[in-house]
Amino acid sequence: MNKTQCVIFDCEGTLVDSEILCCRALSSVFKKFGAQLTVEQATQHFAGGKLADILADTRDRLGLRISLDVLEPHYRTTLKALFESELKPMAGAKSTLDFLEKNNIEFCVVSNGPRDKIEHALKLTGLLSYFPGKIFSAFETNSWKPEPDLILYSAISMGYRPEECLYIDDAPKGLEAGVRAGIKTIQLEGLSRHTYPGIDGSISALNQIKELV
Repeated sequence: MNKTQCVIFDCEGTLVDSEILCCRALSSVFKKFGAQLTVEQATQHFAGGKLADILADTRDRLGLRISLDVLEPHYRTTLKALFESELKPMAGAKSTLDFLEKNNIEFCVVSNGPRDKIEHALKLTGLLSYFPGKIFSAFETNSWKPEPDLILYSAISMGYRPEECLYIDDAPKGLEAGVRAGIKTIQLEGLSRHTYPGIDGSISALNQIKELV
């Protein structure tokens, strides 16, 4: 078995503790349009993936007729405010990144979100300085998780073969992308109670990565 040369991290819910904020933003935005969506209900359906799909699925489930062109800016504005007031790094994020650096194991971050959103989240949580030239957005590959392209693109861009990498994600859509990319995929247990068949295991905290690499 190949030694792990590069750890690929999902961003939201993996490096930054954002998923509950995302669910609160969903609840808040849909309430503005007269729908009843509790934070608990939002978390029950949380699976990650492309924002447009999350908004469309939630809208359809609630039986609303609102354009995504209206919903998406409302959601992004609401979430940005929550990020700026409450976003924190995941427990163990900094010590894990320090450990990888010390042991000469490369790492990068991938996300379905736009680059400016990823950078903003990392900056707010004090993690941005760890990722110079190591941020990969689905908007640049024009392919979103659960498609595997973004994960493969990040591995190749970092200079590694899929079998030399380890992928960490918390949400089913991201885990699916990792499995389909043929990369050893580990779930960070968090908000989502769902998983994806074929993953290589799960961890309850980021610092457990030390034992995997």
